Amino acid sequence: MFYGLALSIRHLFYDKGWKKSFPTPVPGICVGNVSVGGTGKTPFTELILRELLKSDDWAYSNIAVLSRGYKRSSKGFQKVTRDGTAAFFGDEPLQIAKKFPSVTVAVDKDRIEGCRFLTEPELLQTDKKARRCLDKDVPKTDIVVLDDAFQYRRLRANLNIVLIDYNRPVHKDRLLPWGRLRDLPSRMKKADVIVVTKCPAYMDDWERENWKQYVNLRPEQTLLFSTIKYGEMKPLFPEADSRYTYSSRLVLFDGIANDAPLRSFLSDKYKIVKKLQFPDHHKYSNADVRAIASASEHFPTACVVTTEKDAQRVLDVKKIPARLKERMFYIPVETMFLTPEEEAEFTSVLSRIRREQY
Repeated sequence: MFYGLALSIRHLFYDKGWKKSFPTPVPGICVGNVSVGGTGKTPFTELILRELLKSDDWAYSNIAVLSRGYKRSSKGFQKVTRDGTAAFFGDEPLQIAKKFPSVTVAVDKDRIEGCRFLTEPELLQTDKKARRCLDKDVPKTDIVVLDDAFQYRRLRANLNIVLIDYNRPVHKDRLLPWGRLRDLPSRMKKADVIVVTKCPAYMDDWERENWKQYVNLRPEQTLLFSTIKYGEMKPLFPEADSRYTYSSRLVLFDGIANDAPLRSFLSDKYKIVKKLQFPDHHKYSNADVRAIASASEHFPTACVVTTEKDAQRVLDVKKIPARLKERMFYIPVETMFLTPEEEAEFTSVLSRIRREQY
């Protein structure tokens, strides 16, 4: 009750203008949710980047992603470099930077300050707040994607996208600490686009209509449905032996909010003989690696698999046995809309941001 009251008062102050909020200096796309973890923000951010990079409106622009960089050790504004570490930048920003080399990925807890440095990069050479920034070679940003910024009320984006996990509907959840909601469900009314993520590959019209009722969709809002697609296993280290991927057994470890879809996918082809679960965004230690190695030794022919996000953090660990490196792989994940029509509708929404800029 007290948490909900505090949220209501906070939002009232911003909605009434008693606390100031500022528009993004360039077109901004905010990706967020009203629940904690597991809605697929990072894969959906990557979907947005793929759409921007192939569009006529934004393909030749300087695109940036700005994240808080959850649990990173660095301070202030940092441009994420592909040869950096998850400990320094955060696992999700590092993953995005590696997959999209033409996109500027940056982290800053102060999103207003982060946008200022991205759109006025010359300040990185003179502003005292940028003294900790290691790489100051930042192109001037034309459009910024704000990762997990829906609750950051000080900054207003041109387009607000809110994600809902298909398996954890908001209308059946409760506020923290009794449930998983980090924000009031009514805040979804402020979204321009609501995306139901992790859907089954096919949804009939009846189920789609039910979701419209669940979210109490307003006429001006867009409701879309997406699913996840897992790719082929990729080696975590260059010395990995691909022959292990042909084993029928698998040792799985991960530190993500909800790994049920991954386990379901892997179970179609492999018998998961051992599962090690770590907290979300877990920083792997030498002791953790020893536990993984010990589990794998009980099944000497099994493949050792983790998620794409966990892979970024595992790479930070210095002492990994050579025998374990040979067997370690990760599963890439990609978000995609259920139908080509929905993808086209989303592309149209992104194009509208360009038109509204003038």
